[in-house]
Amino acid sequence: MKIAFFGECMVELSGQPLRRTFGGDTLNTALYLSRLGRSRRLDVSYATALGKDNISQDMLTAWQEEYIDTRLVRRLDEKLPGLYLVETEPSGERHFHYWRNDSAAKFYFATGVTPLEQAIDNNEFDVLYISGISLAILAEDAKAILITLLVKHKAAGGKVVFDNNFRPQLWTAKQAQYWYKQVLPFVDIALITEDDDQKVWGEGDVIERCRDYGSDEVVIKRGSQPCLVATDLQSEHPVTSEVAANPVQTVIDTCAAGDSFAAGYLAGRLSGETATASAELGHQLAAIVIQHPGAIIPPEAMTEMM
Repeated sequence: MKIAFFGECMVELSGQPLRRTFGGDTLNTALYLSRLGRSRRLDVSYATALGKDNISQDMLTAWQEEYIDTRLVRRLDEKLPGLYLVETEPSGERHFHYWRNDSAAKFYFATGVTPLEQAIDNNEFDVLYISGISLAILAEDAKAILITLLVKHKAAGGKVVFDNNFRPQLWTAKQAQYWYKQVLPFVDIALITEDDDQKVWGEGDVIERCRDYGSDEVVIKRGSQPCLVATDLQSEHPVTSEVAANPVQTVIDTCAAGDSFAAGYLAGRLSGETATASAELGHQLAAIVIQHPGAIIPPEAMTEMM
């Protein structure tokens, strides 16, 4: 099973004293899925753009050491990766400060035919994963190119996974809603953060909306509350269930909680496990991640899951 992710990874500054790492919603999920997927025959590729600077090379090398295929990464002259600073409260809740206006990832589709476009044309992947942030960082014409890739990928029999991650710093709820409407008709598995959904759509039945647009499977992420999993939505007998989160006494940092849950869920589903078992795997990983600082935890912290 081959899974391609498209999105942005940035330099992360966090902790006291500040330390430099990296993170980004799709990269976080890709990396954790790569760790879990090595024993499940899941191959992970990541598509983004980086600069030709030493920091970009450090990021690329780190991904390769995590067994992520980086053939889809573009290296752009005169561009750098974006940067964000994380401030974490005693409760584990975090606040982000971004410097990403000229981030290399925003220009992935700016010139020529990209490696991701070539791979989709050649039907190289079984699953294509994007998020709301994947869309938000792109110019309008680049957003349209990404939608075209979803169309081609689905037409060739591929699956699409969409995480609705919404960042109001990047675009308005109205803009997000417009582009989500373009994406949802091609989505097989929708990973929905409940709070973000309400910011974009207001009140409404998330599962019904996704079903009406054509999704067959929806997972509503609700933090420490049980997630809601709905499968077989396009059949006469859809199945809906709640799966409780793992209790955590001491939360250090909630960064990447939802991203790691998504990785655990997909690791289960893409290797043939039930939706309930997959959600339990997602909760298990997220519970470990939030007990460590930063988006990416050491591999040894999740050895038993790997």
